[in-house]
Amino acid sequence: MNTIVADAQSQQWVLTLSCIDGPGIVHAISGAIVAAGGNIAESQQFASADTGRFFMRLQVEAVAQPETFGDRFRASLAPVTERYNMHWRLDQVGRPVRTLLLGSTATHCVNDLLYRKRAGQLPIEVPLVLSNHETMRDIAEFYGVNFEYQPVTGAEEKAAFEARVLEAVEQHDIELVVLARYMQILSPELCEALAGRAINIHHSFLPGFKGANPYKQAHQRGVKLIGATAHFVTTDLDEGPIIEQDTTRVDHSYSPRELMQLGQDIESRVLRHAVGWFAENRVLQDGDRTIVFR
Repeated sequence: MNTIVADAQSQQWVLTLSCIDGPGIVHAISGAIVAAGGNIAESQQFASADTGRFFMRLQVEAVAQPETFGDRFRASLAPVTERYNMHWRLDQVGRPVRTLLLGSTATHCVNDLLYRKRAGQLPIEVPLVLSNHETMRDIAEFYGVNFEYQPVTGAEEKAAFEARVLEAVEQHDIELVVLARYMQILSPELCEALAGRAINIHHSFLPGFKGANPYKQAHQRGVKLIGATAHFVTTDLDEGPIIEQDTTRVDHSYSPRELMQLGQDIESRVLRHAVGWFAENRVLQDGDRTIVFR
């Protein structure tokens, strides 16, 4: 159970929950909202036939005494969440999620996220960009975000970098870590520490090209589709629950450079969607997959 304490004057709240599926859940939740003096503005739900779990996302307006609605809502929810053994989260609609960006040499994803954040299109707050290269220092400084560089050239440096990640998470109350083309494999220990709150972007081709110059490899093999996948980070490399994917068709006329430019556009868009949906409490995990309430 996770509860976010939002602005006392907030009139818009979002509730997400999951539990074993069964009769009466929606009725009980609706009753708790009415009892607290709230009104349902948006409701989405899904029952998983694979796992037998029920998932729900609601946006609720405080129509009576908004300054105390959060406390009343939590009190009203308590017997319902206990009865159904729910995992639930109550948050303020639009509250910026504190996000740590990790990067390497490719700047397109970090630049896009920081631009969208500045433009008010992405509800995140970024106190720090942490990178194993200096490449994106000027981008972070342009957007007024603190930047730290720590090289990763061996096992000791990697351990130090990961220790700094955990320190930054604690120091800045980080809720989400984004591997914005951070080209290092995280240790199992760090993956477990960040479980459910770390998102990676991965170029996904058919076939999937690994190592250096994936777009050159794609050109050499004459691929017809290029794309990207945003997923939660797990100890299984690039096999975490998928949040968002997209592809576009290409043909023999595309040069490696053109494939890379097109691929980077897709990567930025896919990662932006995944981060935005996470920040808006639209992503719930159902075992090895995700439920995304768009």
